[in-house]
Amino acid sequence: MPVPPITVPFVSFRPMERELDAGLRAAFARVLQNSWYIEGREDEAFEQAFARYCGASFCVGCGNGLDALVLILKALGIGPGDEVIVPSNTFIATVLAVSYAGAVPVLVEPRLDTYNIDPERIEAAVTPRTRAIIAVHLYGQCAQMDAIRTIADAHGLKVIEDAAQAHGATWQGRRAGSLGDAAGFSFYPGKNLGALGDAGCVTTSDPDLAKKVRALGNYGSDAKYHHIYKGQNSRLDELQAAFLSVKLPHLDAMNAERRRIAARYCAGIANPAVVLPAVAEHCEHVWHIFAVRCAARDALEAHLAARGVGTNKHYPTPIHLQGAYRELGIPKGALPLAEEISATELSLPMYYGMTEEQVQAVIDAVNSFKE
Repeated sequence: MPVPPITVPFVSFRPMERELDAGLRAAFARVLQNSWYIEGREDEAFEQAFARYCGASFCVGCGNGLDALVLILKALGIGPGDEVIVPSNTFIATVLAVSYAGAVPVLVEPRLDTYNIDPERIEAAVTPRTRAIIAVHLYGQCAQMDAIRTIADAHGLKVIEDAAQAHGATWQGRRAGSLGDAAGFSFYPGKNLGALGDAGCVTTSDPDLAKKVRALGNYGSDAKYHHIYKGQNSRLDELQAAFLSVKLPHLDAMNAERRRIAARYCAGIANPAVVLPAVAEHCEHVWHIFAVRCAARDALEAHLAARGVGTNKHYPTPIHLQGAYRELGIPKGALPLAEEISATELSLPMYYGMTEEQVQAVIDAVNSFKE
């Protein structure tokens, strides 16, 4: 087959980096000039700005998105003997956080249309040991938070948002990060709001929870050399905070561009072998991932690769079938929806700065696929 006239990588940071180059370089120079690298003015400024952006009272920076969830669980006093409900269809970090807190993850199946946890299945998973529900806003779309909150309130449970893929997403006009008792964000470079390395944060409107999360992430310390908890070292460094402060004012515009690309995909892809993603009522999707499903997923993947279109799979092996979670004792077939998504999901290119020609090349390549 001849070389495709247009290649489309699965993701590229270059268009965004070219636009923000001067600001990013100035941020680096400012941090270097200040000669202060942990818990300084850059961190404080970003935390305040991101809390305002999310509609939360507090933001506490930390090392990454996994740490954010672990810190929330520990700050809530969730640990050995407790259960936490999580989606069966998510990145493993969501479940690892529960394990690292010492609690037991209870996997609940998703809806096939949105890929998010199905509130109608949560009630049956609640036991006397259940302490919290982690609602993952997967691929950039918020879970059904009203229904989840209703169940949580009926059983006295905490609601934790895993908002690692949902920077700027909204549910009924409210942004992710303000919809639960607390939210964990990742600023991994590939996120809609990404640092230039690992970084994360916790948002909440509970002052006591914010204070405890901050202490737990700083060796359990509320003052220098005074340790009130057995904490850990997970802080947002000044350099990453400075980079994030450069990017945050552009987040809404970049998310709008993702929505425009997604709308073109949805209008242009017309292949009966390919199931397009759905947007739930009351949601504003930010399209961290544009996930389609296809029964012949691997053949579609090869077809697109041959035409210069990069893809990815989110996620090819469900958590209950990973070796790390053999201990759960969940056999193949027990969580069929998670298994179906894992076997059929394929993620198409989605990033700020895609050209019109690249978007059309993806559409044409998908439409030319035949099972």
